[in-house]
Parts: sequence; C-alpha cells; structure tokens
Amino acid sequence: MPSTHDHAHEHCSHHAGAQHIYVYSPSGAVRDKAALRRAIKRLQRLGHEVELDPDALSSHTRFAGDDAARLAAIHRAAASGADVAMMTRGGYGLTRLLPEIRYKQLARAVERGTRFVGMSDFTALQMALLARTGTGTWAGPLLCADLGCAEEPDDIMLACLQDLFSGEGEGTGWRLPKDSEGVLAGKELHGALLWGGNLAVLCSLVGTPWLPTIQGGVLFLEDVGEHPYRIERMLTQLLYVGVLARQKAIVLGQFTDYRRTPHDKGFSLATVVAWLRQHTRVPVLTGLPFGHVPTKVTLPVGAKVALAVEGRDALMLWGHVH
Repeated sequence: MPSTHDHAHEHCSHHAGAQHIYVYSPSGAVRDKAALRRAIKRLQRLGHEVELDPDALSSHTRFAGDDAARLAAIHRAAASGADVAMMTRGGYGLTRLLPEIRYKQLARAVERGTRFVGMSDFTALQMALLARTGTGTWAGPLLCADLGCAEEPDDIMLACLQDLFSGEGEGTGWRLPKDSEGVLAGKELHGALLWGGNLAVLCSLVGTPWLPTIQGGVLFLEDVGEHPYRIERMLTQLLYVGVLARQKAIVLGQFTDYRRTPHDKGFSLATVVAWLRQHTRVPVLTGLPFGHVPTKVTLPVGAKVALAVEGRDALMLWGHVH
C-alpha cells in the first residue's frame, strides 16, 4: 500500500536525540532471543542507550517470569528514569497483574518524562492506567517483532518511533480504503480523547474497573489471528454495552492473520464493517496503519486529537490539540 506509506511518512520524518530506553517483559516469554539482540543493536546504532531489565529473558510457562517477577519488572521500568520504556513483546499476561500494579508510581514516571510504548497485550496496562489515573501512554512498536525482524525494520514505523523519541511527532495521516469514502466528509472532530488498542484485550476489560469510561472519544482498534465473525462478536459486545455510542469516531486499524473458510460464503471483514455501520451512528473509519503489521504509526493513547477527512485522506493530529 504505497499510498499509505507516502502519506504516513509526511508526518513521521524527524530524527531524535539519544534516548535512554528501558526494555522489559511484562507479558509473554521471549523465545526469539536473536530478534531481541537485533533490536537492541539497531537502537544502539541509532545512538540510543538501551537498558535491559534483569528479568527481560525470564521464562515461566508461557510468561516472561511468574506474576511477581513481571510485576516487579513493570515497577522497575517506572523507577528507571528512562526516556522510553519499551516491551520486548506482547502475547498474554498483563491482565493477570492489573489489581497489583502501582498506577500512581507509573503516573509519576510519566510526569517525569518516561514514555511507555507498546501494543497488543499492553492494551490492558494502557487502559488500566488511563482508567485509574488519566495518564497517557503510546501505542507503538514491540521490540522483538518490529525492531528485531530479520529484514530491515519498516521505514515508517522507525520514523514514527524516532518522532516519539524526539518529541516532534504531531500527527499522522493515511489513505482511506474506498469503503470509508464520504465518512466524516467535511466534518472535523476536535479535542476528542484517543483511546483503544487490541480489540480482544479491550473486550476482556468490559465490566471491570480497568476499562476507562470515555465520552466523546476516538476509539481505535486492531487485532491479530481473529476470524471476522469473532471480530464482529467483540464489536457487538462494545456496541451492546454502550461503549461505541459514546464515541465521536471509531477508527479500525489492521486485522490480520486469520483464515476464511468455505463456510463463510462471502462473509468477510468488509461484511463486519458494513454491519457495524448499520448499527451505530458513530462514523467508522478504516485502514489506519496500526496493528500486527510492519508499517505502523505511533499513537498517543489518552491524548486529545483532531480528526479530519478530505476525500480519501484522513488526518489525525495531536501536536497542539487541547
């Protein structure tokens, strides 16, 4: 999708000063140690100082250490004084820790300038921190998958990450697929709170104290390995509990790595989007370059954004939006 690339790149093209990056593992165990080494080397080549948490490579069944070890790693990341705290990988494990996390400690770390970055399972921590303290984090790359890939990392992903490092990122743009043409046309949303992340993780928090109640927000969603009917089932849950109706816009990112079956008889992700649009008055935009894909932008979860669409060009800005 070269058009997405060109467009996103307009807004992700700065270079960063050296950053102190703290790398920790709050979710799944790191099985691909070579990928982690590649990622660290790449960050060091860009001039950054990388500090690896002592338990980053721990393993306990499928997790990066038992619950106590991973909890301690989160709190060490918060106490590190680093400019950026990055996860090695997602997977599963953070929802188990939510009652024990010291949210005020994380909020203070963010106030002092540490930016927490991640996605996938990290959605649990992002939502809980937002619900408990109103503190913002960043939806962005994971170390092993995005920076440790065998081939060169995606240019746009790197440029957006460097934007975050330098504090110069002010927004992102993308080319809408044809199915979003006319959605939000001529309207501009201002000062809407951006929130969301992984759809399955977000749904697992419904009815708990860890899901923030956001009125008039922009909800962005992505997922991996979920068949379109499962995606629809999760979206209907958010619809029926009233989460979707409270938003100013719903922005769908990338839904990848699933297999359609002969039984589907044409049922697809497009079917799901069309169904959703019939059942909510909230504008639904698609094609956001974010998810379990190489080309991903970095998004400020918990920040106020402006969202505008001109033709098939969507623009999300957060630099000076209050």
